[in-house]
Amino acid sequence: MENYIVSARKYRPSTFESVVGQKSLTTTLKNAIAAQKLAHAYLFCGPRGVGKTTCARIFAKTINCLTPTADGEACNECESCKAFNEQRSYNIHELDAASNNSVDDIRLLIEQVRIPPQIGKYKVYIIDEVHMLSTAAFNAFLKTLEEPPKHAIFILATTEKHKLLPTILSRCQIYDFNRISVQDTVNHLAHVAQQEGINAEPEALNVIAQKADGGMRDALSIFDQVVSFTAGNVQYQSVIENLNVLDYEYYFKLTDKFIENNVSDSLLIFNDILNKGFEGSHFITGLASHFRDLLVSRDESTLQLLEVGASIRSRYKEQAAKCKPQFLYKAMKLANDCDLNYRVSKNKRFLVELTIIQIAQLTAEPDDVSHGRSPKQAIKPIFNQQNNAAVQQQVAAPVSQNQQTAPASVSNNTNAAPAAVVSSAQTSPVTNIKVKEEKKVPVMKAGSLGISIKNPYKNEQEQQTKVTESGPSLNRHEEDFAFNERDLSHYWIEFAQSLPIEQRGIMMRMKNSPAKLISDTSIEMVVDNEIVAKDMTSMIPAIQNYLRTQLRNSKITMTVRVSEEQEVVRAYSRVERFQMMAQKNPELIKLKEAFGLELY
Repeated sequence: MENYIVSARKYRPSTFESVVGQKSLTTTLKNAIAAQKLAHAYLFCGPRGVGKTTCARIFAKTINCLTPTADGEACNECESCKAFNEQRSYNIHELDAASNNSVDDIRLLIEQVRIPPQIGKYKVYIIDEVHMLSTAAFNAFLKTLEEPPKHAIFILATTEKHKLLPTILSRCQIYDFNRISVQDTVNHLAHVAQQEGINAEPEALNVIAQKADGGMRDALSIFDQVVSFTAGNVQYQSVIENLNVLDYEYYFKLTDKFIENNVSDSLLIFNDILNKGFEGSHFITGLASHFRDLLVSRDESTLQLLEVGASIRSRYKEQAAKCKPQFLYKAMKLANDCDLNYRVSKNKRFLVELTIIQIAQLTAEPDDVSHGRSPKQAIKPIFNQQNNAAVQQQVAAPVSQNQQTAPASVSNNTNAAPAAVVSSAQTSPVTNIKVKEEKKVPVMKAGSLGISIKNPYKNEQEQQTKVTESGPSLNRHEEDFAFNERDLSHYWIEFAQSLPIEQRGIMMRMKNSPAKLISDTSIEMVVDNEIVAKDMTSMIPAIQNYLRTQLRNSKITMTVRVSEEQEVVRAYSRVERFQMMAQKNPELIKLKEAFGLELY
């Protein structure tokens, strides 16, 4: 049976023209050979599997060819070319610096350099993985590398150029090899598949090319593996199954669920991905790449940046038309932040799920200015549920014109709420009812469930007047509620805590200097200097709007005043309080020193 040769060796380029993805470098080398302008030392650097050693061998064969072609290629007919093809040429020496990295190895190489070639013009020394040489070996090699014999040419190859000494770099012509593009890799794999009589889908070859990450040797090795798995029929589904690649279909389905704001199905899809053995980091990076591909698919000018097959490309264009650019920008930002925090996160699954939830809510219509963080309509206070239920029952029931409700008996408890009164002043069943509600504001704390009533009879008269003027609608105008110092303090602190981190200074000032109620609807904040007063004055509109909404009183006004000299309004630190106490009682200092106490 004929020995099997892997594709990476069988289809290794033998001419400059057959090198894939390095057109500029091969053209430069061919022109240098044609012009007889050859340097004594070259450095080929770049990622693995991009053709560094291959180009070095082709270059060595071409410069020793006795009858080169017109386009600068080796003839493959002369004795030198035949010797090279049969791997018996004495003009080409390859040295693996990873295993021959000592000073003695370099000294042996220097002795061989002195011997001229028997056939051909040049002796070419290819030193692979040159960065593995020791420092002493580099130093021993410097002189020969700078001034070799005229028949000697050195070609150094490495994947890590930054590890070479600057003195080595300065003595070489440096050629940087690029990663081979996905399209070039796909075209070469298609050529290999055609030569081998293998049926391969373009989408399957595209997945192999992306998996290779710019290396042709890796791509051909993966191709051989997939061919063995599929028995010569390379299909997209079989490739992703064999290589354990996350399918495009998951990302397309997820994006559709994101657009629909379907959080539940999105989490279920992610759970299915985890059950198939994929890591969360792999998923989130793929999701970010998917959003990027959708973004470049929106414009024909950037469509060339999409490195996928033709069928997948049409799906990207179709889905990109459904996505707004703002959604894609925010989604990419969230996915990238998740990727950055994934390694340090203790609950990695929760981090990814939280990111999925956030992305799924990007296109949701906000209920109000708070973007869904609070209900659109104000929630009625739970403290008035009994009164409201009684009113609703009276409104729902038909009331005759002659019906009158007797006034409720007055309890001995002075804090009891007045009963509802039904009047027959109007003919309509709705307008026959006049509600006397309790003037109080709910405070969402267990310890502050007290009731504050200010001028109930005056407010009752005002409410009756408003109901009468409003016509047939009972709730057209909402009455301003009274509030007390406790209610004001609660919502004052609540507003301060809702401020962003950028306004932390204002938040601390509000907590340390609470506002005081100077009248029924007027509040005042006393500060200790003009600078603070200026900052707080700029916050007055926001504070007023918040307090008016929470306290349900549209007449609330706020003022800021700088304290007088005799007033003390700022909060003292622990050190300052101790100093003030020590002034009154000097014995505290002796106590502190005796016990070695420290103030924190």
